[in-house]
Amino acid sequence: MGRWRARIAVEGATLRYRRGVTSTARSIGNATIELVIGDITRESVDAIANAANEALRGGGGVDGAIHRAAGPGLLAELRERFPDGAPTGTAVATGAHDLPARWILHAVGPIWRGGDQGEAEQLAGAYRSCLRLAVELGARSLAFPAISMGIYGYPPHPAARIALATVGEHLREVGAPELVRFVLFSEETYERFADALGELT
Repeated sequence: MGRWRARIAVEGATLRYRRGVTSTARSIGNATIELVIGDITRESVDAIANAANEALRGGGGVDGAIHRAAGPGLLAELRERFPDGAPTGTAVATGAHDLPARWILHAVGPIWRGGDQGEAEQLAGAYRSCLRLAVELGARSLAFPAISMGIYGYPPHPAARIALATVGEHLREVGAPELVRFVLFSEETYERFADALGELT
């Protein structure tokens, strides 16, 4: 299966996804949002976000894949610089080590506990923290996974809507990074994000 792409272009172009299905999308300043199915560890962007845990010591899913691909230097840096980890809803930056990116932004998303424990605010905070770090670092391109949608159990549609609404709001206010790409691990996840991208206002 090839990599499918959906894009919001700079001047209100067309959103394209899934076998030629199209929908009109709203402009977001000079920035672009992309959706792809792929492997985030292979993305040649300035920064990638990692779906990390509070301990920042690696784990399963995307977190484990990033640690394996980045090599042991990543864990060593995290242990030295962030011995106490990071709270849920925040993010911290490290070098990318053996990855093609320049930086890794370790975003701590919430575990789904039914939806009444502040999960939505924490998930938005994790994305927002990454976007702020990317701007501070001067990153022009940033790739996200689907934070909290794996083993943390966040329901796919609301998680995708929060992700895209948060990114859209940031890009309207700040205009950077120039490219925000969601690198998604399955067709099902891609479709949930494509649906949410079509709803973005």
